[in-house]
Amino acid sequence: MKVQLTVNGEARADDVEPRLLLVHYLREVLGLRAANVGCDTTSCGACTVLLGGRSVKSCTVLAVQADGAQVTTAEGLATGGELHPVQAAFRQEHGLQCGFCTPGMVMAATGLLSENPHPTEAEVREGLEGNFCRCTGYHNIVRAVLAAAGQLDGEGALEQEVAQ
Repeated sequence: MKVQLTVNGEARADDVEPRLLLVHYLREVLGLRAANVGCDTTSCGACTVLLGGRSVKSCTVLAVQADGAQVTTAEGLATGGELHPVQAAFRQEHGLQCGFCTPGMVMAATGLLSENPHPTEAEVREGLEGNFCRCTGYHNIVRAVLAAAGQLDGEGALEQEVAQ
């Protein structure tokens, strides 16, 4: 089947098998490696991307279901060599350790902040449910999302203090 998508701002048209998952399309056909396959059961969130502006686990979507849509991966967030505010906040707040889950966390956080630009700590934690990190206690990830909310809001600092 033929699919036409816009991936990270670039129009794509490719022939794919009807059963090909979006995550495999991104990785194997387009060579984009940020969306990771971590569990094969839709449980970990390492494959999270934005599909039409909303965060989705790309292992739950067939490439043909994304036909005509806009897809953004972690590779597509940075512009002009500048990290997206969510990426910069994850770096600044040490919201990563091994990095395997980081692209999915960043994309889930980006989706969360587009829907709720001023989340509380509890809303961040709830919004990231379904994205697992096996290395951290999530504290710095939550701080990073709150810091990004402040940067996206033009404040450049944590809007709310996360309990130590």
